[in-house]
Amino acid sequence: MQISRSSFGRTKDGQEVTCFHLENSKGAYVNILDYGATIQSIVVPDHTGKLVDVCLGYDSAAEYEDNGGHLGGSIGRYGNRIGKAEFILNGKTYKLAKNNNQNHLHGGPTGFDRRIWQYEIVTDGVVFKRVSPDGEEHYPGTLTVAVKYSFDDDNLLTLDYQADTDQDTVVNLTNHTYFNLNGADSGTMLNQFLQLHSDKITEMDHESITTGKYLPVENTPFDFRQPKKIGAEIDDDTNEQIRFGKGYDHNFVLTESKGLNEFSVAYATESGIQMTSQTTMPGVQFYSGNFLNGMLGKNDMAYQRRSGFCLETQYFPNSLALPQFPSPVLKKGQHYHHVTTYGFSIR
Repeated sequence: MQISRSSFGRTKDGQEVTCFHLENSKGAYVNILDYGATIQSIVVPDHTGKLVDVCLGYDSAAEYEDNGGHLGGSIGRYGNRIGKAEFILNGKTYKLAKNNNQNHLHGGPTGFDRRIWQYEIVTDGVVFKRVSPDGEEHYPGTLTVAVKYSFDDDNLLTLDYQADTDQDTVVNLTNHTYFNLNGADSGTMLNQFLQLHSDKITEMDHESITTGKYLPVENTPFDFRQPKKIGAEIDDDTNEQIRFGKGYDHNFVLTESKGLNEFSVAYATESGIQMTSQTTMPGVQFYSGNFLNGMLGKNDMAYQRRSGFCLETQYFPNSLALPQFPSPVLKKGQHYHHVTTYGFSIR
């Protein structure tokens, strides 16, 4: 893998943003920014050998600052939603910013994806690091975080997350890349196929807050146990969960087992590109881009509703309030370590 870097512009407060280019021996590559430890491009060959960028993103630092959607960003300190924007830890209530109706989303107004990270180039990738001070976005504890990106000759993109804290806190790190396997400039992804190795989702209410109940996917629009077109049942208004999410925006419970496990296979018949995904996390938020609103992305392409889909590996949303869910608490002296991979091939 060859690693190079270039300027990606400056933030509004004058900080330079750097783009890291990770290219394998076959010419496929990914671009990662130190702004938000953000995946800006994933460029892999289609069935004709043409290189295709399968990741939605922007062409400048200013656009990442100005636009919503968290495109490609590293999300923290807590990915997804926390109900009523508060949680109790060790008997103390922590009140967070309400930036999603009355709830807290993706670490707050200035989450990890809106901050410049430090970086270190290593032999097989780039490690992005930051220290989140005690009280940042009202979270307890000074959290030291590292995300390592590597990209190999098999077109496998690996995201390796590690974190340590000086006092008990909550941590739920994820990545918010939007994928379109026909290319970021190809329009809707509704005809692309998805398989998810999950037999249940976590029920949510009308504000997308988990209730603590599990719902089986069988005989519902959420059954992706066999490959299915993403758009096949995405607007089935007879299903309350679909109505609440305005499509798919739900946590799928993954098979419980130790280590790195395959959880998803997605593919596009037009490009022939297939993406196989693995994780050590217990859940994945499958989000079908329901709130993309036409913002101009790379090459002035308008990203309309459902131009891309996300597979955000995670602890379950609002899990602090629901002890039956896997715990996102990181105690002082414990070490947080999770891995997610996205592998690209020709189907």
